[in-house]
Amino acid sequence: MPLSSERKAEYFTRMKELMTSYTRCFVVGIDNVGSKQIQETRIALRGNAEVLMGKNTMMRKCIREYAEEHPDTPLAQLEECCRGNVGFVFTNGDLGDVREVLESNVRPAPARVGAVAPTDVIVPSGPTGCDPGQTAFFQTLQISTKITRGQIEMTNDTHLIKVGEKVTASQAALLQKLNIEPFTYGLVLKSVYDSGSLFDAKVLDITDDVLMTKFVAALNTISKLSFALNMPTEASATHSIANAFKAILAVTVELETYTFDKAEIYKAYLADPSAFAGSGGGGGDGGGSAPAAAKAAVVEEEVEEAPPAVDMFGGGDGDGGDY
Repeated sequence: MPLSSERKAEYFTRMKELMTSYTRCFVVGIDNVGSKQIQETRIALRGNAEVLMGKNTMMRKCIREYAEEHPDTPLAQLEECCRGNVGFVFTNGDLGDVREVLESNVRPAPARVGAVAPTDVIVPSGPTGCDPGQTAFFQTLQISTKITRGQIEMTNDTHLIKVGEKVTASQAALLQKLNIEPFTYGLVLKSVYDSGSLFDAKVLDITDDVLMTKFVAALNTISKLSFALNMPTEASATHSIANAFKAILAVTVELETYTFDKAEIYKAYLADPSAFAGSGGGGGDGGGSAPAAAKAAVVEEEVEEAPPAVDMFGGGDGDGGDY
């Protein structure tokens, strides 16, 4: 039954108020979602977000009128999102919190004939509870079976339905016989509007850890390019300083009349490695000679190879010293 003129006017007023009051919203798909499930979602979001459903023609008309009343408003781009069974979830809060509530409110559902499968359906092997007289039914679906203790048993896991395929009558009947509800339905996030920008909901999967990993990878790339081009940058500064220290140290350890504080420890190792033999607390010549020789070897390697460079975040970078 179509809405009366008064109800339409109320709907338009409410939607325009929501578009004025909120700076963020989700565009959600509501295929196979019942009114009770939508009502439960409204209750879960109460105080944090507002759910608005309606006919696409009404929503598009309301957005057009709002755009005419507010020229150059970025909300005009929401008109193109009103395709199919969709609705809006308006909020000024954290998008991640609202998304968590929307994705948690799902319900299992049986496979109906003609429905498009949102996920793959794999029936596990094992007893089915069906009597041997129904073997022909499984053979029609090309499912290998055997008779065990008076009932049909599937010998292998069966990939019954692939995502995107329509459910056939035989497939739906089999799942009903096995009491399997393979699908779950809820509000599906399609797009996100945030302060004038409209983007895919998958962008919300990008966490701080992902951004940090990408940033560090880009920083390392810039640092390597800087060395290759012999062009100092902030990204390569720490590596340049470390390389300069190694060069100065290599020269200093060969000089008898010049030194500096940081080079003293290296010179002391080279001058008398045995002086550091007892620094580890070991007793006796038998226990101290091996550590002393090991430390002397480490000192020589440090003088020749020099300390490794460190990256911008204080960690070691084995490749930093090669540039």
